[in-house]
Amino acid sequence: MKKFLVIAAAAALLLCACKSRQEGSAMGPITTGEDCIVQVTSGKILGYNDAGIYTFKGVPYAKAERFMPPQAPDSWEGVRKTQVYGPQAMQGQNMMWGGQPSDYDFGFQFKKELNSEDCQMLNIWTPALDGKKRPVFVWIHGGGYANGSAIFLPAQEGRALAEKGDIVVVTVNHRLNILGYIDLTALGGKYSESVNLGQQDLVKALEWIHDNIAAFGGDPGCVTIGGQSGGGGKTSTLMAMPSAKGLFHRAIVQSGSTLRQQEPAQSRALGIAVVEELGLKPGPDVDLSKFSYDELVAAGNRASRKVGRGGFSPVVDGKYLIQHPFDPIAAECSKGVPMLIGSNLNEFCYTNNIPVSMDEVKARLVPRLGEERFQQYVKDFESVYPGQEPKELVNTDFRTRGNVIRQATAKQALGGANAYVYLFAWKSQVNDEALAACHGMELPFMFNNIANQREMTGGTPEAYKVADVVSNAWIAFIKTGDPNCKGLPKWEPFNPQDNPTMVFDNVSELKKNHDAVMLQY
Repeated sequence: MKKFLVIAAAAALLLCACKSRQEGSAMGPITTGEDCIVQVTSGKILGYNDAGIYTFKGVPYAKAERFMPPQAPDSWEGVRKTQVYGPQAMQGQNMMWGGQPSDYDFGFQFKKELNSEDCQMLNIWTPALDGKKRPVFVWIHGGGYANGSAIFLPAQEGRALAEKGDIVVVTVNHRLNILGYIDLTALGGKYSESVNLGQQDLVKALEWIHDNIAAFGGDPGCVTIGGQSGGGGKTSTLMAMPSAKGLFHRAIVQSGSTLRQQEPAQSRALGIAVVEELGLKPGPDVDLSKFSYDELVAAGNRASRKVGRGGFSPVVDGKYLIQHPFDPIAAECSKGVPMLIGSNLNEFCYTNNIPVSMDEVKARLVPRLGEERFQQYVKDFESVYPGQEPKELVNTDFRTRGNVIRQATAKQALGGANAYVYLFAWKSQVNDEALAACHGMELPFMFNNIANQREMTGGTPEAYKVADVVSNAWIAFIKTGDPNCKGLPKWEPFNPQDNPTMVFDNVSELKKNHDAVMLQY
């Protein structure tokens, strides 16, 4: 009995330690004294000290006219307060899946903020303003290329990770959708640089960080960029942009491995179609400033249908983006940049009306695979994940996982730096495992923010323990370019022969070629 009590007490202490690292902001005072003032290139800013973590929100890093490249922000006199998040970019479609509240919306608790075309702002969390050169982590939000913001998920708040890792965390807003990713270069004249504007914003943010982060206790020579979903695609794209070379030194791509982007012929045709849908004749003198954002979006939707495109995204324009990010090989300009790449076991389970019987699974998959290939799929799946319920045949993701392996293979083929691959397999039990290990489930774990997103994770002891390990791995990679850390078995760099993958779960383990047979599907 005594032994049991000792073990139980030790477990309780471990959980309390994990929780205290995440909930520390609620345990101390907030102050706004002169020690919270920092001089940046545009003027002085005043943040606040949140129980030992200096916090600055809504810091301008650029300004831009509509459809024009970003410029340095205006300077100001006196001290500017940066204590409240700035506006998010103008958004695309409703973020609710299917337009109605769902288990996904309950779990993720999306935040709705003020929308503005003047959105080029960033947020900073740092343990001290002491001149120490701490590693810097720059987070690029998801939401595809049309939606999202630096704060649209509670999990993306940077305080806990900065405190735990003694690092500087920066999150960035940038232009999206038609304002950020239309290609108007075919119009010529003042629009000759109007392409990849959202990516140009991100480069401008990295330039600002390079010039200013030392004042926040950060090291401009040790910057990691990272993002999830669309943020992973933007991160992948930055790796093929010469203008970003030297502004970051490591990269993390979470469920957003992007091998290719648009071809210029496609993007230019879409840009011209938008102008025509607005009732204008394409040319260098067209005035697009007089239209409301809703009018632009409506024209963009009509134009997308007209030319057969699915919306606006980066394009290989030859100047800003010089090649497809990872096809056929990674870009030379980021050859020396280590990568951490991965996906989640059940990426898109929330988008499916999940079948529960084998007959329902068969009705879902046979039209795509054919009867014979479906039977082989079932056999192969059972060899990889034995004893699973029929729904897992649909729930388990191999598409995103396959892109992860292809991206890691392209990175490894270039040489110069290692790639490390993970698979996040921990399943949330909230709402009868409705979310499982879905798209985005890893976010509160790598940010060490279980306390911020309990609707998603359940806030269970198991969640806190896994978050402790996952955030340790991210911190180790941010600091060294190698995710090996206490609490994990040895994590080998990727090679295409073994496909070594760190599988994160209640007990994490390195697996080799464990699901290779399924990647053909």
